[in-house]
Amino acid sequence: MASVDQAGTSRAHGPKLRSRKQGAAVALDDLDKRLLNLMQAHFPIAPRPYQHVAAGAGIDEEEAMARVTRLLAERIIRQVTPIFDTRVLGYSSMLVAAKVDSENPWRAAKVINAHPGVSHNYLRNHDFNIWFTIATEPDSPLGLEGTLEVLGRLAGAESVRQLPTLKLFKIRMDLEMEGGTDILARAAEAVAPAETERQPYDMLDVAVIRAMQGDMPVISEPYAPAAAAAGLTQEAFLAHLEGMRERRLLRRVAAILYHRRAGFSANGMGVWKVPEQRIMEMGPRMAAFRGISHCYQRPTYEDWPYSIFTMAHGRSKEECDAILDAIATETGIAERATLYSSTEFKKVRLLYFTDEYRDWERRHAGV
Repeated sequence: MASVDQAGTSRAHGPKLRSRKQGAAVALDDLDKRLLNLMQAHFPIAPRPYQHVAAGAGIDEEEAMARVTRLLAERIIRQVTPIFDTRVLGYSSMLVAAKVDSENPWRAAKVINAHPGVSHNYLRNHDFNIWFTIATEPDSPLGLEGTLEVLGRLAGAESVRQLPTLKLFKIRMDLEMEGGTDILARAAEAVAPAETERQPYDMLDVAVIRAMQGDMPVISEPYAPAAAAAGLTQEAFLAHLEGMRERRLLRRVAAILYHRRAGFSANGMGVWKVPEQRIMEMGPRMAAFRGISHCYQRPTYEDWPYSIFTMAHGRSKEECDAILDAIATETGIAERATLYSSTEFKKVRLLYFTDEYRDWERRHAGV
């Protein structure tokens, strides 16, 4: 285990972390920041969604599209894309911590990254130094457990720790571009844990997902190409998307940002030792903080007593610490560890219902 200082921050393992106190990595004016907040919150399911975004920003549609095009070119916006719910679609998914060779973690990371279901992979300052999220298809012959066994062997992992979601309190990755630390470290109204059970869907849903997933074009009617690919009118396509949102297959459509380019150079995974009888009380309260993007209950182990995971995003390590310190003050839960990422090995949105999953299983497991 990493040693932990009085604030609960792990500090014994991994590369030295850089603390960044400056503002945005790329200069953004107030209108850019307003537009980014609007695009992250919810991109409308409408024939001309940029008209709605533009109205919220106080500009016209043409300027909104021009600014989004520039923000994509400058790598502030990673993509404008639908965000489907992995678990509701029946995919098996998990956060995994692996202990790999600290002298050459890139070798293990390359092996792990090659799996099409790995969406995020980070080097963190802990004995368990590689942390990644992985998903496998509903009908995977190998399954999640079998996939992790193969990946651990191929990556040469000394140990693999499975950390599935037991309760989902929050998952919403949008960065507050206009507010400062006081906004990020402020608690809002707590919400009930999200439902994650698989929901029924049909081949039309699959066709819509295949047509829609990935980068959306920056045009006045960005849903039109996907509607045509799915063989639907735009009106029918948008109505179906709205129905998928109501059924929780689709969480939302939104802009995803490059954190560092947008000025958020630090992310700290605050993990909390919470008494079991208080988890359902504390989880929603911790999730309510604006600077927290993800909040889950995960299993504990003899050498890992932390039951609630909170992901804090800030413009510096100090800002992340301020968010987590505010949670400790608000909840009275003081025992935590904070794991900071020093390298981002992979960060993509999952693509669903593709051939790559089965191809990987045939190559590496013969199934």
